[in-house]
Amino acid sequence: MALADTFAKLMTPDAPAARTAFLIVDTESVPDGKLLAAVKYPGENLTPEAAVERARSEARESSGTGSDFLPVTFQVPVGVCVLRVGADFALQSVACLDAPHFRPREIVNKFWLAVSLQKAKLVTFNGRAFDLPLMELAAFRYGFSARDYYQHSRNRFNGPIDLCDWLTNFGASRMAGGLNLLAKLLGKPGKMDVTGGHVYQLYREVKLQEVNDYCLCDTLDTYFVFLRTRVLTGEIDPDQEAQLVARAREFLAAKCSEFPVLRKYLDNWTDFTSM
Repeated sequence: MALADTFAKLMTPDAPAARTAFLIVDTESVPDGKLLAAVKYPGENLTPEAAVERARSEARESSGTGSDFLPVTFQVPVGVCVLRVGADFALQSVACLDAPHFRPREIVNKFWLAVSLQKAKLVTFNGRAFDLPLMELAAFRYGFSARDYYQHSRNRFNGPIDLCDWLTNFGASRMAGGLNLLAKLLGKPGKMDVTGGHVYQLYREVKLQEVNDYCLCDTLDTYFVFLRTRVLTGEIDPDQEAQLVARAREFLAAKCSEFPVLRKYLDNWTDFTSM
């Protein structure tokens, strides 16, 4: 998708609505093997792939949970999905940046330009710990300006909304189960057949569309979790939430031809009820 087309999608709602007040964001990334080789294994002549495998093996050995996920400093974004949401909390548009190419440099450029133009509050899940540092470091890597973000957004209480932070009292408790648990509590799909652990292999297989499909589904889960938190804050009531969810479902159904993964997402909604 050309830069102008991406901005048209991000800047123009699909239907008349309130001003855009929020950008719901999720990212997917892969390790930069060349950077790993240069920083962790200088002089060893490792290929990028070998450097990634060695670093992941070392991470597994040192992790108490067996995780092989590498620090954000070594990551490069290969998927960024953005939902525009109005001041009335209605879903306005859906975009996966730099589709169908998903080139890291272009993804990062389009993200920061959109943030600058929209001047909307960013909403993430665990974004303060990962997604936003990922995009900040990517701006550093490629030399892109994020002026408005740094001038106005780096404030704990008035800046971006990290729903994981918000729901754990800024880290006082642990969100075991994560976004997947919260989405399933709301009857939304949560994790389906792809998880974060599959992203690097999908990237190696040049299945970038599948990576971005997964990213889009996580972004939608984040939106519905965001709506429920606004019930908690009293900004909307349960009836308004139900209306917004119904409108979003209709909106997504109309987008299935453009984003085929949405059919699977909608087919996996449930009527989950807890105790």
